[in-house]
Amino acid sequence: MSSRAFDVLIVGAGMVGAACAETLSRRGMRIAVIEREAIGSGATAAGMGHLVVMDDNPEELALTSYSLRLWNALLDSDGAHHEFSRCGTLWIAADDEELDAARLKRRTLNAHDIACELLDAQGLYQLEPRLRPGLAGGLRVSGDGITYPPGSARRLLDLAIQRGVRLLFGTVKSVDDGGVTLGNGERIGAAMVVVANGMGSSALLPELPIRPKKGHLLITDRYPGFIRHQLVELGYIKSAHASDGDSVAFNLQPRPTGQILVGSSRQFDTIDKSAEPAMIRRMLAHAIGYLPELATLNALRCWTGFRAASPDGLPLVGPHPTRRNVWLATGHEGLGITTSLATAELLADQILSVPSAIPFEPYLPSRFGALAEHVHSHRHQAAHA
Repeated sequence: MSSRAFDVLIVGAGMVGAACAETLSRRGMRIAVIEREAIGSGATAAGMGHLVVMDDNPEELALTSYSLRLWNALLDSDGAHHEFSRCGTLWIAADDEELDAARLKRRTLNAHDIACELLDAQGLYQLEPRLRPGLAGGLRVSGDGITYPPGSARRLLDLAIQRGVRLLFGTVKSVDDGGVTLGNGERIGAAMVVVANGMGSSALLPELPIRPKKGHLLITDRYPGFIRHQLVELGYIKSAHASDGDSVAFNLQPRPTGQILVGSSRQFDTIDKSAEPAMIRRMLAHAIGYLPELATLNALRCWTGFRAASPDGLPLVGPHPTRRNVWLATGHEGLGITTSLATAELLADQILSVPSAIPFEPYLPSRFGALAEHVHSHRHQAAHA
């Protein structure tokens, strides 16, 4: 291919890469996407597909709430292609202290025009009667939902391909300011390269501050109506943002098929893909502590995946500060499905030098000191290449 065959070459056809391809092609750019395996494989295939507003910090709240608005606009017209269900999220408060946390969460979400409802114990059990006795209450966020991530990635890529986006398959071995080199020695040229392949980004760009977080999931046979909402303990937030150690949290999801998806776990500093019986037992025991009847259901299979985690829990979206014409859309940890659409819009805004709906500065790769050199000059060069 020519040295400048494309305006942008996107590495990775997972949820984030597919969203970037759809957005950039919609804005008139010549795009190619290169994928090593199948569309929507990797972390996209391993995840729960929970579309959720998270408010652990203002930057996370801004990104997730913006992305949920984009998802809602998409799903209102195209929901059938995504196996979408607006089941809502129930944040479970085990005791009075966690109920106080639910009240604080309600104030934060309401201040950002996100509808939610504080529940006492009676209200909680009216919505989810199978929960164990003795819980204090919870918070219902009705606008949250679920999608089937590989299907959503495929749909966004299909829309992009209809606009002329090229889908290529191969293993990218190196990235430079004029494109990529594949394992077989082939060169693919592009004015810009977007690295959007999750944990694979750290292999291509080892200077990135990204660590793998391993997670286990388990899915049951079909039990329609067993639960009605995504159920998450309020203690999940502490588990999700831990920087070290192994942890589990109560996180159950009713799939449109009637199956129950059971999570979640987090482990650092391992790249072993094997499902670990001890971690699965620990995860299930914790979940059964909230939903005792779960112990009576038949499990069909379990699997693992790796979340690409940055030190501050926020993704890296924007120009690589020291590699000319290289852009990043990676490091989303467990929120890549939720934040994919906002990531794509913020990236496109930066590439095209147009105003963004929310500030993009909190997600710039240059916020990490080791990557901070010459970010402004490189951003200007890449945007006008």
